[in-house]
Amino acid sequence: MSRTPIDITIPDLSGKLAVVTGASDGMGLRIAARLAQAGAEVIMPVRNLRKGETAINAIRDSVPAAKVSLRNLDLSSLTSVAALGDSLREEGRPIHLLINNAGVMTPPDRQTTADGFELQFGTNHLGHFALVAHLMPLLRAGRARVTSQVSIAANQGSINWDDLNWERSYVGPRAYSQSKIAFGLFGLELDRRSHAGGWGITSNLSQPGLAPTNLLAARPELGRDKEVSGRRMIRLLSGKGILVGTVETAKLPALMAATDPNAKPGGLYGPQWPGRLGGPPAEQKLYSRLRSTDEAARVWEVSEQLTKTTIGAV
Repeated sequence: MSRTPIDITIPDLSGKLAVVTGASDGMGLRIAARLAQAGAEVIMPVRNLRKGETAINAIRDSVPAAKVSLRNLDLSSLTSVAALGDSLREEGRPIHLLINNAGVMTPPDRQTTADGFELQFGTNHLGHFALVAHLMPLLRAGRARVTSQVSIAANQGSINWDDLNWERSYVGPRAYSQSKIAFGLFGLELDRRSHAGGWGITSNLSQPGLAPTNLLAARPELGRDKEVSGRRMIRLLSGKGILVGTVETAKLPALMAATDPNAKPGGLYGPQWPGRLGGPPAEQKLYSRLRSTDEAARVWEVSEQLTKTTIGAV
Protein backbone atom coordinates (compact mmCIF):
# COMPACT_ATOMS: atom_id res chain seq x y z
CA MET A 1 0.00 0.00 0.00
CA SER A 2 1.24 3.46 -0.89
CA ARG A 3 0.10 6.92 -1.76
CA THR A 4 1.53 6.69 -5.27
CA PRO A 5 -1.29 7.63 -7.68
CA ILE A 6 -3.16 4.58 -8.92
CA ASP A 7 -4.47 4.51 -12.47
CA ILE A 8 -5.07 2.27 -15.47
CA THR A 9 -4.75 2.73 -19.23
CA ILE A 10 -8.03 3.14 -21.11
CA PRO A 11 -7.98 2.25 -24.82
CA ASP A 12 -9.17 4.67 -27.49
CA LEU A 13 -12.97 4.57 -27.42
CA SER A 14 -13.61 6.88 -30.38
CA GLY A 15 -16.78 5.85 -32.19
CA LYS A 16 -18.13 3.92 -29.18
CA LEU A 17 -21.43 4.71 -27.48
CA ALA A 18 -21.49 4.15 -23.73
CA VAL A 19 -24.38 4.30 -21.26
CA VAL A 20 -23.54 4.82 -17.57
CA THR A 21 -26.21 4.78 -14.87
CA GLY A 22 -25.65 6.72 -11.66
CA ALA A 23 -23.33 9.20 -13.37
CA SER A 24 -24.68 12.42 -11.91
CA ASP A 25 -22.15 12.45 -9.06
CA GLY A 26 -19.44 10.53 -7.22
CA MET A 27 -17.92 7.43 -8.72
CA GLY A 28 -20.34 7.28 -11.67
CA LEU A 29 -19.50 10.82 -12.70
CA ARG A 30 -15.81 9.95 -12.70
CA ILE A 31 -16.46 6.82 -14.76
CA ALA A 32 -18.41 8.82 -17.33
CA ALA A 33 -15.72 11.52 -17.48
CA ARG A 34 -12.98 8.97 -18.06
CA LEU A 35 -14.92 7.29 -20.86
CA ALA A 36 -15.50 10.68 -22.49
CA GLN A 37 -11.82 11.50 -22.14
CA ALA A 38 -11.04 8.27 -24.02
CA GLY A 39 -13.25 9.41 -26.90
CA ALA A 40 -16.52 7.60 -26.19
CA GLU A 41 -19.87 9.28 -26.55
CA VAL A 42 -21.50 8.91 -23.14
CA ILE A 43 -25.20 8.88 -22.37
CA MET A 44 -25.93 9.61 -18.72
CA PRO A 45 -29.44 8.56 -17.67
CA VAL A 46 -30.27 10.44 -14.46
CA ARG A 47 -33.20 10.94 -12.13
CA ASN A 48 -32.38 14.58 -11.32
CA LEU A 49 -31.78 16.56 -14.52
CA ARG A 50 -30.51 19.64 -12.69
CA LYS A 51 -27.89 17.53 -10.94
CA GLY A 52 -27.15 15.90 -14.28
CA GLU A 53 -26.51 19.26 -15.94
CA THR A 54 -24.03 20.11 -13.19
CA ALA A 55 -22.30 16.80 -13.83
CA ILE A 56 -22.11 17.39 -17.58
CA ASN A 57 -20.65 20.86 -17.03
CA ALA A 58 -18.01 19.33 -14.73
CA ILE A 59 -17.08 16.79 -17.41
CA ARG A 60 -16.82 19.48 -20.08
CA ASP A 61 -14.64 21.60 -17.81
CA SER A 62 -12.07 18.80 -17.73
CA VAL A 63 -12.76 17.35 -21.19
CA PRO A 64 -13.82 20.24 -23.44
CA ALA A 65 -14.45 17.97 -26.44
CA ALA A 66 -16.56 15.52 -24.42
CA LYS A 67 -19.61 14.06 -26.14
CA VAL A 68 -22.01 13.66 -23.25
CA SER A 69 -25.78 13.92 -22.95
CA LEU A 70 -28.52 13.32 -20.41
CA ARG A 71 -31.63 11.16 -20.45
CA ASN A 72 -34.37 10.72 -17.86
CA LEU A 73 -34.20 7.56 -15.76
CA ASP A 74 -35.55 6.57 -12.37
CA LEU A 75 -34.46 2.98 -11.77
CA SER A 76 -37.02 2.68 -8.98
CA SER A 77 -39.80 2.97 -11.58
CA LEU A 78 -40.23 0.28 -14.23
CA THR A 79 -42.32 2.76 -16.23
CA SER A 80 -39.35 5.15 -16.31
CA VAL A 81 -37.00 2.33 -17.32
CA ALA A 82 -39.31 1.31 -20.15
CA ALA A 83 -39.59 4.92 -21.32
CA LEU A 84 -35.80 5.24 -21.57
CA GLY A 85 -35.66 1.98 -23.47
CA ASP A 86 -38.32 3.21 -25.90
CA SER A 87 -36.44 6.49 -26.41
CA LEU A 88 -33.05 4.92 -27.05
CA ARG A 89 -34.48 2.22 -29.32
CA GLU A 90 -36.18 4.96 -31.31
CA GLU A 91 -32.81 6.68 -31.69
CA GLY A 92 -31.58 3.32 -32.95
CA ARG A 93 -27.87 3.64 -32.22
CA PRO A 94 -25.96 0.51 -31.20
CA ILE A 95 -24.65 0.59 -27.62
CA HIS A 96 -21.10 -0.66 -27.15
CA LEU A 97 -20.67 -0.24 -23.39
CA LEU A 98 -23.25 -0.36 -20.62
CA ILE A 99 -22.06 0.25 -17.07
CA ASN A 100 -24.80 -0.50 -14.55
CA ASN A 101 -23.40 1.62 -11.75
CA ALA A 102 -26.34 3.32 -10.01
CA GLY A 103 -27.50 2.13 -6.63
CA VAL A 104 -29.01 2.96 -3.27
CA MET A 105 -27.75 1.69 0.05
CA THR A 106 -29.32 0.88 3.41
CA PRO A 107 -32.21 3.25 4.06
CA PRO A 108 -32.79 2.89 7.81
CA ASP A 109 -36.45 2.05 7.33
CA ARG A 110 -38.00 -0.12 4.64
CA GLN A 111 -38.97 1.83 1.54
CA THR A 112 -40.51 0.66 -1.71
CA THR A 113 -40.20 1.50 -5.38
CA ALA A 114 -43.02 2.85 -7.51
CA ASP A 115 -43.88 -0.78 -8.29
CA GLY A 116 -43.94 -1.93 -4.67
CA PHE A 117 -40.56 -3.67 -4.46
CA GLU A 118 -38.18 -3.18 -1.54
CA LEU A 119 -36.18 -0.13 -2.63
CA GLN A 120 -32.70 -1.67 -2.79
CA PHE A 121 -33.78 -4.88 -4.53
CA GLY A 122 -36.03 -2.93 -6.87
CA THR A 123 -33.48 -0.25 -7.76
CA ASN A 124 -30.12 -1.98 -7.63
CA HIS A 125 -31.21 -5.20 -9.30
CA LEU A 126 -34.67 -5.20 -10.86
CA GLY A 127 -34.35 -1.72 -12.38
CA HIS A 128 -31.10 -2.66 -14.08
CA PHE A 129 -32.47 -6.05 -15.13
CA ALA A 130 -35.37 -4.31 -16.87
CA LEU A 131 -33.00 -1.75 -18.41
CA VAL A 132 -30.94 -4.51 -20.03
CA ALA A 133 -34.14 -6.13 -21.29
CA HIS A 134 -35.33 -2.92 -22.93
CA LEU A 135 -31.92 -2.11 -24.42
CA MET A 136 -31.24 -5.64 -25.66
CA PRO A 137 -31.64 -4.90 -29.41
CA LEU A 138 -29.14 -2.02 -29.13
CA LEU A 139 -26.74 -4.06 -27.00
CA ARG A 140 -26.83 -6.91 -29.50
CA ALA A 141 -26.32 -4.50 -32.39
CA GLY A 142 -23.24 -3.05 -30.66
CA ARG A 143 -21.92 -6.43 -29.49
CA ALA A 144 -21.80 -4.66 -26.16
CA ARG A 145 -19.87 -5.30 -23.03
CA VAL A 146 -22.14 -4.97 -20.00
CA THR A 147 -20.45 -4.30 -16.66
CA SER A 148 -22.54 -4.47 -13.51
CA GLN A 149 -21.30 -2.86 -10.32
CA VAL A 150 -21.72 -5.11 -7.31
CA SER A 151 -20.18 -4.67 -3.86
CA ILE A 152 -18.19 -6.40 -1.16
CA ALA A 153 -21.66 -6.81 0.37
CA ALA A 154 -22.30 -9.47 -2.29
CA ASN A 155 -19.87 -11.63 -0.32
CA GLN A 156 -22.15 -11.51 2.72
CA GLY A 157 -25.64 -12.73 3.50
CA SER A 158 -27.94 -14.46 1.03
CA ILE A 159 -31.07 -14.03 -1.06
CA ASN A 160 -34.15 -14.03 1.17
CA TRP A 161 -36.21 -16.22 -1.14
CA ASP A 162 -39.07 -16.54 1.35
CA ASP A 163 -39.48 -12.76 1.56
CA LEU A 164 -37.72 -11.08 -1.36
CA ASN A 165 -39.26 -7.71 -0.54
CA TRP A 166 -38.50 -7.85 3.18
CA GLU A 167 -42.12 -7.28 4.12
CA ARG A 168 -42.04 -9.43 7.27
CA SER A 169 -38.74 -8.27 8.77
CA TYR A 170 -36.60 -5.54 7.22
CA VAL A 171 -32.86 -5.39 7.89
CA GLY A 172 -31.25 -2.73 5.68
CA PRO A 173 -27.74 -4.19 5.29
CA ARG A 174 -29.10 -7.68 4.62
CA ALA A 175 -31.50 -6.33 2.02
CA TYR A 176 -28.59 -4.44 0.42
CA SER A 177 -26.50 -7.63 0.28
CA GLN A 178 -29.42 -9.46 -1.31
CA SER A 179 -29.75 -6.79 -4.00
CA LYS A 180 -26.07 -7.05 -4.88
CA ILE A 181 -26.00 -10.86 -4.84
CA ALA A 182 -29.01 -10.98 -7.16
CA PHE A 183 -27.45 -8.33 -9.40
CA GLY A 184 -24.16 -10.21 -9.58
CA LEU A 185 -25.87 -13.52 -10.35
CA PHE A 186 -27.80 -11.77 -13.11
CA GLY A 187 -24.65 -10.27 -14.63
CA LEU A 188 -23.00 -13.70 -14.78
CA GLU A 189 -26.11 -15.40 -16.13
CA LEU A 190 -26.36 -12.73 -18.82
CA ASP A 191 -22.92 -13.73 -20.05
CA ARG A 192 -23.75 -17.44 -20.00
CA ARG A 193 -27.01 -16.99 -21.88
CA SER A 194 -25.44 -14.64 -24.41
CA HIS A 195 -22.72 -17.19 -25.12
CA ALA A 196 -25.23 -20.05 -25.41
CA GLY A 197 -27.67 -18.04 -27.52
CA GLY A 198 -25.18 -16.24 -29.75
CA TRP A 199 -26.33 -12.79 -28.63
CA GLY A 200 -22.88 -11.29 -29.09
CA ILE A 201 -22.89 -9.60 -25.69
CA THR A 202 -20.26 -10.09 -22.99
CA SER A 203 -21.05 -9.39 -19.37
CA ASN A 204 -18.87 -9.09 -16.28
CA LEU A 205 -18.85 -7.61 -12.79
CA SER A 206 -16.93 -4.99 -10.88
CA GLN A 207 -16.82 -3.98 -7.24
CA PRO A 208 -15.32 -0.64 -6.20
CA GLY A 209 -13.99 -1.63 -2.80
CA LEU A 210 -14.57 0.77 0.06
CA ALA A 211 -14.22 4.53 -0.33
CA PRO A 212 -15.87 7.65 1.11
CA THR A 213 -18.34 7.95 -1.78
CA ASN A 214 -21.75 9.60 -1.78
CA LEU A 215 -23.32 6.17 -1.29
CA LEU A 216 -22.24 6.46 2.36
CA ALA A 217 -23.20 10.11 2.81
CA ALA A 218 -26.31 11.53 4.42
CA ARG A 219 -29.28 10.89 2.12
CA PRO A 220 -32.40 12.61 3.46
CA GLU A 221 -34.47 11.19 0.58
CA LEU A 222 -33.68 7.72 1.98
CA GLY A 223 -34.49 8.78 5.52
CA ARG A 224 -30.79 8.92 6.41
CA ASP A 225 -30.02 12.31 7.91
CA LYS A 226 -26.44 11.45 8.86
CA GLU A 227 -23.61 9.77 6.99
CA VAL A 228 -23.21 6.03 7.42
CA SER A 229 -21.49 5.05 10.64
CA GLY A 230 -17.77 4.70 10.02
CA ARG A 231 -17.63 7.00 7.00
CA ARG A 232 -15.43 9.46 8.91
CA MET A 233 -12.90 6.69 9.61
CA ILE A 234 -13.11 5.52 5.98
CA ARG A 235 -12.41 9.10 4.88
CA LEU A 236 -9.42 9.31 7.24
CA LEU A 237 -7.94 5.99 6.04
CA SER A 238 -8.61 6.94 2.43
CA GLY A 239 -6.71 10.19 2.83
CA LYS A 240 -3.73 8.32 4.22
CA GLY A 241 -3.81 5.59 1.56
CA ILE A 242 -4.38 2.84 4.15
CA LEU A 243 -6.45 -0.25 3.26
CA VAL A 244 -9.40 1.54 1.64
CA GLY A 245 -9.65 3.37 -1.66
CA THR A 246 -10.53 6.87 -2.79
CA VAL A 247 -13.38 8.02 -4.99
CA GLU A 248 -10.81 8.19 -7.79
CA THR A 249 -9.58 4.62 -7.35
CA ALA A 250 -13.10 3.28 -6.76
CA LYS A 251 -13.97 4.06 -10.40
CA LEU A 252 -11.13 1.92 -11.79
CA PRO A 253 -12.50 -1.63 -11.42
CA ALA A 254 -15.60 -0.79 -13.48
CA LEU A 255 -13.46 0.98 -16.09
CA MET A 256 -11.13 -2.01 -16.31
CA ALA A 257 -14.01 -4.48 -16.55
CA ALA A 258 -15.76 -2.39 -19.20
CA THR A 259 -12.85 -1.32 -21.41
CA ASP A 260 -9.81 -3.57 -20.98
CA PRO A 261 -9.52 -5.80 -24.07
CA ASN A 262 -8.30 -8.60 -21.81
CA ALA A 263 -11.10 -8.34 -19.23
CA LYS A 264 -12.80 -11.72 -19.03
CA PRO A 265 -16.47 -12.34 -19.75
CA GLY A 266 -18.00 -13.57 -16.52
CA GLY A 267 -15.11 -12.14 -14.49
CA LEU A 268 -15.15 -10.02 -11.35
CA TYR A 269 -12.84 -7.00 -11.09
CA GLY A 270 -12.00 -5.09 -7.94
CA PRO A 271 -9.21 -3.60 -5.80
CA GLN A 272 -6.34 -5.93 -4.94
CA TRP A 273 -5.09 -4.69 -1.57
CA PRO A 274 -5.77 -6.97 1.46
CA GLY A 275 -9.48 -7.24 2.07
CA ARG A 276 -10.14 -6.08 -1.51
CA LEU A 277 -11.12 -2.64 -0.17
CA GLY A 278 -8.61 -0.47 -2.03
CA GLY A 279 -5.67 -0.43 -4.39
CA PRO A 280 -5.15 -1.08 -8.10
CA PRO A 281 -7.87 -3.09 -9.86
CA ALA A 282 -7.43 -6.68 -10.98
CA GLU A 283 -9.48 -9.79 -11.66
CA GLN A 284 -10.72 -11.42 -8.46
CA LYS A 285 -12.05 -14.78 -7.43
CA LEU A 286 -15.82 -14.90 -7.67
CA TYR A 287 -17.58 -14.54 -4.35
CA SER A 288 -19.07 -17.81 -3.08
CA ARG A 289 -22.58 -16.33 -3.27
CA LEU A 290 -22.16 -15.76 -7.02
CA ARG A 291 -21.03 -19.25 -8.06
CA SER A 292 -24.30 -21.19 -8.23
CA THR A 293 -25.67 -21.45 -11.77
CA ASP A 294 -28.94 -22.81 -10.37
CA GLU A 295 -29.31 -19.77 -8.13
CA ALA A 296 -28.49 -17.49 -11.08
CA ALA A 297 -31.14 -19.14 -13.26
CA ARG A 298 -33.67 -18.75 -10.45
CA VAL A 299 -32.82 -15.04 -10.09
CA TRP A 300 -33.24 -14.60 -13.85
CA GLU A 301 -36.65 -16.29 -13.98
CA VAL A 302 -38.01 -14.46 -10.94
CA SER A 303 -36.72 -11.14 -12.29
CA GLU A 304 -38.46 -11.67 -15.61
CA GLN A 305 -41.70 -12.39 -13.77
CA LEU A 306 -41.41 -9.39 -11.44
CA THR A 307 -40.39 -6.88 -14.14
CA LYS A 308 -42.66 -8.39 -16.82
CA THR A 309 -39.76 -8.33 -19.25
CA THR A 310 -37.97 -11.01 -21.24
CA ILE A 311 -34.29 -10.85 -22.07
CA GLY A 312 -33.02 -12.45 -25.25
CA ALA A 313 -36.27 -12.77 -27.16
CA VAL A 314 -35.84 -11.65 -30.77
